Amino acid sequence: MAPTEETGQAAQHPSASGTPPTPAPPAGGAAPPPGSRMPRWLPRAMVLALALIALFQLGSWAFHELTGLLINILIAFFLALAVEPAVSWMAGRGVRRGLGTFLVFLGVLVVAAGFVTLLGSMLAGQIIKIVEDFPEYLDSVINWINTHFHTELRRVDIQEGLLRSDWLRTYVQNSATGVLDVSTQVLGGLFQLLTIGLFSFYFAADGPRLRRTVCSVLPPARQAEVLRAWEIAVNKTGGYLYSRGLMALVSGMAHYVLLEILEVAYAPVLAVWVGLVSQFIPTIGTYLAGALPMLITFAVDPWYALWVLIFVVIYQQFENYVLQPKLTSRTVDIHPAVAFGSVVMGTALLGAVGALIAIPAVATLQAFMGAYVKRYDVTDDPRVHGHRRTGPGEGGSGSGEGGSGERRPLLVRARRLWDRRPAPAPLGAEDS
Repeated sequence: MAPTEETGQAAQHPSASGTPPTPAPPAGGAAPPPGSRMPRWLPRAMVLALALIALFQLGSWAFHELTGLLINILIAFFLALAVEPAVSWMAGRGVRRGLGTFLVFLGVLVVAAGFVTLLGSMLAGQIIKIVEDFPEYLDSVINWINTHFHTELRRVDIQEGLLRSDWLRTYVQNSATGVLDVSTQVLGGLFQLLTIGLFSFYFAADGPRLRRTVCSVLPPARQAEVLRAWEIAVNKTGGYLYSRGLMALVSGMAHYVLLEILEVAYAPVLAVWVGLVSQFIPTIGTYLAGALPMLITFAVDPWYALWVLIFVVIYQQFENYVLQPKLTSRTVDIHPAVAFGSVVMGTALLGAVGALIAIPAVATLQAFMGAYVKRYDVTDDPRVHGHRRTGPGEGGSGSGEGGSGERRPLLVRARRLWDRRPAPAPLGAEDS
């Protein structure tokens, strides 16, 4: 029976006893359970969560798209730190920082352009020589095959087969389509170099203004720490660059003397190649540097390549144990294992760029943290020097002097008895 209007109004008035009447259930079904109403803060929390997720996605997308630019800025910053000592030296003698920075970068650009030009001319000459001598090489290979395998090959037949082969046609088509990709990569590399050069120029020329801008948003105590870290970074990065440049000069001169003795063509260019690549490419630079002169000397005489290999190995040992400790003791004095680990870590994070800036970055961090790590005097314990302490009842060959656990106390006792021996009487004391 459907409720009428009178019964509905009666239900809204309180009962005679004063207790509020029970609300009538909705016409559509059962009454909602208590507490099922949506809290007022839930919609705002959902909107806030969605906004945070959207911001995170936007930030991730922006960071992914700007990774190349951030890496270029990082390279430019370390390059500006490297040239900062030279720019500051010129600024201290009355040269404007902008002009001094321009002169430093102009010198670096001239040296790099000259090196690339000489290296390109050397490679072009070698390629032209190989192309000109290729028919003779091919004839010698064909004669060797005909002699040992009793065949009747001819150079004309091989050339016609190569010219009519599908492999050559496919290779030419792929090369033609890849020219556009190579051109795009070259243009991208030039734009990247231009970006790094501009940022590094502004970082070096406006170094004091940049430091003032950074320190203006920090309290005085933090300003001193930032300036100190900046100074350490400049010293370590510049010291790393200049020490590597000096070692590259010594290495290039040493290899130039060897190549001149062997009368190898393009000896100056090969010497510069060995010096720069061996010093500024970590870990594998030595092998890359020695591979090119070995390959060129092998084309002249295989014994020359062997002499170059022996000289590279001997000079590398001299550099590692004599030259490098002397030059880097006051600039980037870090353990070789730490340097290797930093190079591996930098390569994993940023590739070749990380390998180049890993060592000065770790040296800067090590020097900066050295001021905050409190050091104590090391106790005079045999275990510090790699010796094991053995107790009176312990046996085995655990002593650090190479003997057994029972031999060391006997040696100690004998040494103590020897130290307690009475001093010998002076000459002539018995006669007196």
